[in-house]
Amino acid sequence: MLLTPKDEIEARIGLLRPLMEKAALDGAFFHYKIDYYYFSGTTQDGFLFVPIDGPPVLFIKRELNRARRESRLERVVALKSAEEIRPYVRGMKRIGLQLDVMPYNMVLAFKQHLGEAELVNVSSLAKAVRKKKSPFEIRIMEKGAAIAKEVYGKIPEILKEGMREIELGGMLEAIAKPLGHEGLLRMRSLNYEPYTWHILSGRTGSIVSQADSPMGGLGLSPAFPVGASMKRMRKGEPILIDFGVNYHGYHMDLTRMYAIGSMPDEFARAYEVCRDIHYRVLDRAASGVIASELFRYSNQLASEAGLGAYYLGYGPHKVSFLGHGIGVELSELPFLAPRHDYPMEDGMTLAIEPKMVFPRKGATGIENTVVFENGGYRVLSDVDEKITIV
Repeated sequence: MLLTPKDEIEARIGLLRPLMEKAALDGAFFHYKIDYYYFSGTTQDGFLFVPIDGPPVLFIKRELNRARRESRLERVVALKSAEEIRPYVRGMKRIGLQLDVMPYNMVLAFKQHLGEAELVNVSSLAKAVRKKKSPFEIRIMEKGAAIAKEVYGKIPEILKEGMREIELGGMLEAIAKPLGHEGLLRMRSLNYEPYTWHILSGRTGSIVSQADSPMGGLGLSPAFPVGASMKRMRKGEPILIDFGVNYHGYHMDLTRMYAIGSMPDEFARAYEVCRDIHYRVLDRAASGVIASELFRYSNQLASEAGLGAYYLGYGPHKVSFLGHGIGVELSELPFLAPRHDYPMEDGMTLAIEPKMVFPRKGATGIENTVVFENGGYRVLSDVDEKITIV
């Protein structure tokens, strides 16, 4: 089993502590599974405490022996009651909690053990540390990309007229899991559940739903109204496949276009415009243009191509981002979006996804996961970008 190395964990804690010092924190608790996995190497049930000085302490409710095998932290201790944290926080004046994701009752329960300490939301610090990826993380994401390449390579063999969207989604998941795809995608959200089987054909590509996405899909029911549906795929319609992969906790996100028999000219042209926007934006990103300007530049390119009305959604359903960071969460810093006024830097990984949605007709577009390195960028999701006709 692949484990996060000790020096990797130490480097991450080392990046966190200066941010804690700047925020005048004496210590910080991380209850959010994705973050304490990032800083400890395990997701066994518990939470992590990082003091401004001294070794971090990983408190484990269940299962202690697994946590000790999986984590490279030196202090991994059993926790029977929250009262046991008191000796670790005695005398501290300002303590971080992940207030964006902790339930209110958990905050209240913790507060009684923290004395008079001021509580501060510490999630932004974890997000900032995770904004850039290490070589170890990039290698994991490359493995995820290899899984995705193999999965997408099977689509032309199995996509058939009359097949239901969800049927194809299930077949792709069956291919992906033996290769190491963990099945579950993760996102920091109260009510949004990311999923693998985002397969939209013809008109379902123009259906919006709860997701912050240009297109949501019909889904299977009001209980899960997103993604692939029971619709049967037909000849001569665009088929958008956005199949996310999660390997060792790290995500890979990409979209490719397919059609049975032929692709309508309207969608084929719009796809080429999206692909042009994709690479022109990345070229500018590599030259140091800030993220918010890149978003505006992409809108300009879509308008110049005469497709501004359909770019990133239509009417009131347009979204206000072109790309999102990706790593241990499907969507994290950095973002190509308004008010994100920073440049792309080496070590950042980004899923860039220019897409067009035509009302009551369907959707088209491209998405790639890229890493910025050596002053440029590299596409990790190395899958053929041409429209595939089967």
